[in-house]
Amino acid sequence: MPWTDLTAWTATALLLAGLILLRRHWTRLPALAPDPALPADPPSVCLCIPVRDEALELPAALDSWLAQDYPALRVIVVDDGSTDGSTDILQAREGTNPDRLRVLRNDLLPPGWLGKNHALDLASRQPEAQAATWLLFADADVQAAPDLLRRAMAFALAQPTDILALIPGVDAVSPAERVVLPLAASAFQVLVPPHQVPNPRHPAFCGVGGFTLVRRSAYEASGGHAAAPLEAIDDMLLARRMKQAGFVNRVARGGPDLHLRMYHGLGELVRAMRKNAAALPAWWLLPVLLPPLALVVLAPLWLPFTGHPGLALLLWLLVPTLAGDVQQRMTGRPMDLLWALWPLNALVFAAGTAWAFVDRLRGVNHWRGRDVKLR
Repeated sequence: MPWTDLTAWTATALLLAGLILLRRHWTRLPALAPDPALPADPPSVCLCIPVRDEALELPAALDSWLAQDYPALRVIVVDDGSTDGSTDILQAREGTNPDRLRVLRNDLLPPGWLGKNHALDLASRQPEAQAATWLLFADADVQAAPDLLRRAMAFALAQPTDILALIPGVDAVSPAERVVLPLAASAFQVLVPPHQVPNPRHPAFCGVGGFTLVRRSAYEASGGHAAAPLEAIDDMLLARRMKQAGFVNRVARGGPDLHLRMYHGLGELVRAMRKNAAALPAWWLLPVLLPPLALVVLAPLWLPFTGHPGLALLLWLLVPTLAGDVQQRMTGRPMDLLWALWPLNALVFAAGTAWAFVDRLRGVNHWRGRDVKLR
């Protein structure tokens, strides 16, 4: 078999295998019960939210958490040096919700910490968090239906659980977001087999920045965020540490009742890829892994030139159809014709990954205007 045919069939097989895994994992992703019963005296929960320049999404997100029908909820927000108006939003919400919300202002990032990790660690050490049975970590752009926490807590209490992650729906508004985010969200679900996450003998684990609910005693026993203050993918690595420590990790479906707009436009998408790719454990392999990965994602563009136009058409149509079906269910939104441009993901990934590699050579993590030295 000529090497061009071998490459064509290998790329096709990899993409089809990814779609099969996506569908398989989706069908095994548990859903929250629609109206579960809680104990008469439900356990207390402290929601910890880090905020740094989130004025665009913060009002709707914070209002959704303050409207939760879960009775034993307190909210701690750490304002991590915001300069875009987030501080005024937080002060206004605190003034009208003094019984449920408290805001801390933090302008000093200690050496050896990333901002988000320090903010969550600071929130977890507040009296409200220390008194709570459970801690909930959520990003400042996440919106939740009023009954979401009640349903999630009922799910966690119905079976042995120490850390529960909910996968949210991702809102995509600009053309770049609409092209990139559905495939990125699908790739995450491909990599996380939900039925294996609770299995103590399987290495799969899951934490999600949009919603990670942890038993406080288990969080403290595993070291919390202080155990990895420079870990940029803090949600996933917290889940890994807790599972390795013997605690039970579970994952369930959050969207469309849990959803967020992660990034605004192409620039933020590339910068986010820069931050996350730089946090990969084997970051030095990025220059080796990037070309074959880009080759696979760009397969519909080059397959016709190797004599396989049928495979190109199959992949071009099948990827947005099957991945798009999952995204429709997670977001509650219809199919988007821009999903047909999904091979362009390779260009965004390449730009962000190259930038990430340069950052790691410099020994820094960059996010929201901060350069933090990693060594």
